[in-house]
Amino acid sequence: MEERTEIRLSGSGGQGLILAGIILAEAAILDGKNAVQSQSYGPEARGGASRAEVIISESSIDYPKVTKPDILLALTEEALMKYKDNLKPNGVIIIDSSIKKPELPVKIISLPIIETAQKKAGRVIVANIVALGVLTTATKIVSKVSVEKAVMDRVPKGTEELNKKALYAGFELGESF
Repeated sequence: MEERTEIRLSGSGGQGLILAGIILAEAAILDGKNAVQSQSYGPEARGGASRAEVIISESSIDYPKVTKPDILLALTEEALMKYKDNLKPNGVIIIDSSIKKPELPVKIISLPIIETAQKKAGRVIVANIVALGVLTTATKIVSKVSVEKAVMDRVPKGTEELNKKALYAGFELGESF
């Protein structure tokens, strides 16, 4: 990991990316790193554009805003189009395979995140957790143990098993890349 890693999780409101950002930051802290998380979403709670940003660092974080992400996760084409050009030159983009793969000079990981949530976990609503599993295994930014603990601590009571199934499906998907 570099001294400071900037991550942008993007999609539409209702996809749970704000929660995913909170979980990712918490996992980094559990790993003994520093982390800050911020979020932004349109006035429409569901369906509007949404993003969560996380900065993870081995040292103090002097500026808490993402300026040029190292990692972009986009679950909608709109989010990809909005944020793809702001990536660092050696950045990584993780997209759902339903999105047309852009021609960009960065590493692009295209995987069936939303389909995996539906088929392996039985609910599209856990695509955010599948995406966290993919991001964890594909980038090694946080440990699997810490992200699992953060998921279990943050998801709504009564949904732990569903979310654990989604996380493990994401780990498996990320390792297949």
